[in-house]
Amino acid sequence: MKVILYDMDMNRRVADLLDILKDIALVFFRIFTIFPLLLFVTLFMGRRSIGEMPVFDFLIILALGAVVGADIADPKIEHIHTAFAILLIGLIQKLFSTLVIRYRKFGRAVTFEPVIVIHQGKLIHDNLKKLKYSIDNILHMLRKNNIFNTEDIYLAVIEGNGNLSVLEKSNHKPPSISYPVIKEGRIEDSILRELELEESWIHDQLIQNNTRLKDIFLAMINEQHVLHITLYDQRENQPLPPIYH
Repeated sequence: MKVILYDMDMNRRVADLLDILKDIALVFFRIFTIFPLLLFVTLFMGRRSIGEMPVFDFLIILALGAVVGADIADPKIEHIHTAFAILLIGLIQKLFSTLVIRYRKFGRAVTFEPVIVIHQGKLIHDNLKKLKYSIDNILHMLRKNNIFNTEDIYLAVIEGNGNLSVLEKSNHKPPSISYPVIKEGRIEDSILRELELEESWIHDQLIQNNTRLKDIFLAMINEQHVLHITLYDQRENQPLPPIYH
């Protein structure tokens, strides 16, 4: 009788062990199938969704937080599964970082490239549209860099982590403040009132510049009432300088 009970106990332990191994294999499968989807969705969402972190590091932090949070909140979850998931996620991040450094093409495919958004004081509308950044986003980021006039900028680049890097003109005049008086073809009446200007003055300036209001992506006006215009289809005499990834 004791032998039978012993065999039943052994069989139960073996069955429990097999169940644990099966669950671990399931966790392994889930991690390796869900991360490509998360990476694709995050890249599709754009760099603004991840703030300061590289995209895959963002996914790693997100996954680790979810795994640990589920383990804390749900006592039914086996603790060994959580430990295994954390170890495996850590190994994946280590492998991913190694591949990004070793294989440049792979690194470019799974991370965001730096993109020029201002060149020679002109905003690049097509690049902003591709990044899904608004004029207000860029102006806010410039102010965080203590820049209040786009004319002072030689080059501004949105980096892969969403930060704005700015190269100012070396021979620019003392800093001045300029205001967005036209955004995407629409006149900002509040700016005109602040500067005590009439809308007719804007139209006179556009006639002098042989420019239509609907063609303007952004027009900045400085304290000397000088307009600095960026068109939707801005044709520069010189191509944009290369930015290497």
